[in-house]
Amino acid sequence: MTDFGRSAEVVITGMGVATPGGSSIDDLWSSLRSGESTAQRLSDERGEQTGYLGCRVRGLDIDSLLDAKELRRTDPFVHFAMGAGIEAFRNAGSPTVDPNRCAVIVGNGVGGRTRGDQEAGNYFLRGPGKVHPLMPIMTMPNAAAAKLSIALGWHGPAMTVATTCASGADAIALGAALLRAGHVDVVLAGGSEATLTPVTLAAFLNLGAMSKRLEDPAAASRPFDADRDGFVMGEGAGFVVLERRGDAQARSQRTYAEFLGSASTSDAHHLTMPCPTGAYAMAAMANALRASGVVPADITHVNAHGTSTPLNDDVEATAIRKVFKTDQLPVTANKGVLGHLIGAAGAVEFISTVLAMNACEVPPTANHERRSVDMEIDVVHTQPRPIRSGPAISNSFGFGGHNTCLVIGPP
Repeated sequence: MTDFGRSAEVVITGMGVATPGGSSIDDLWSSLRSGESTAQRLSDERGEQTGYLGCRVRGLDIDSLLDAKELRRTDPFVHFAMGAGIEAFRNAGSPTVDPNRCAVIVGNGVGGRTRGDQEAGNYFLRGPGKVHPLMPIMTMPNAAAAKLSIALGWHGPAMTVATTCASGADAIALGAALLRAGHVDVVLAGGSEATLTPVTLAAFLNLGAMSKRLEDPAAASRPFDADRDGFVMGEGAGFVVLERRGDAQARSQRTYAEFLGSASTSDAHHLTMPCPTGAYAMAAMANALRASGVVPADITHVNAHGTSTPLNDDVEATAIRKVFKTDQLPVTANKGVLGHLIGAAGAVEFISTVLAMNACEVPPTANHERRSVDMEIDVVHTQPRPIRSGPAISNSFGFGGHNTCLVIGPP
């Protein structure tokens, strides 16, 4: 277990996204409130439909950040990170502090899969001489952190966190820890992922993790629904700017929320299946609450990991019920709208949690129609639900048994 203390107040001063729900905070919030899925049947390079579903990023103007040469030499997961990361930096008022005390932390699950798959195809179809010499640079998981630090001119830590579906959340937690320890003054933290490649999609489909509802893509991702059969893959990025409260106040910068605390645990059970008792998901939530100085009754809503896979949703629902000891706490899951963004999921869902807390409104869980009979949680569905102002928690549970929970409070 990792448990971060509260030696300094950390606040969120900027947020940026590149998601299937839109590439601005306002567009993302509007999409989540609508409760409408962004899933579609994917097409190949020839425009022909494939046997895969996915949620593609929309509204991203990457041409304003990278020129044509840079675009060719970077993977889409870097493009998404640049779009969301630079937006978060600007949204935070473009803080100008000592660049030696600024950090970039990026969560990522699989690295540059798009370019990796393309260059593997070149090797087998056209020969070794046709493989791009920059392929190792284009596919390395730390490419996004490197590119962002170069763009911002920041010389502090530029780090990459790889805990699959918990990566984005872990990046934010690590950023808060660096601030509280006094190592840095500003952190740009989040996650980015581009997994809508044929090889990646085929692997997850063969694993049995993805929905097979090809005839109705919009209804495929169904978190906590009795008829769920797997997730829909998504792509995108989400980033936040973290600062100590005193530093943000000194430059009169608006704050979106206070980062209260976090905790991480490991199931130490299986590479793909969660611990069936949910014991370590429960421990992550309970420890995050304790680190944040709040009790379960303080929490106004849970942004669940909610993958729409049968076992994961069962385990998470059980863990939530046992930690909070009520079936009246509003629970929502963004993956019904956005799909599963893997390494970016925790960061984008954290941002959604901030937006919901500030709006005092929980967005609905798309496609949730009928809860499994053995689930004792209150899944928000059909329409947004008003809530009181107060702390909220965001869950991220990754392949390999990584469990990370982040707690926020009003600014």
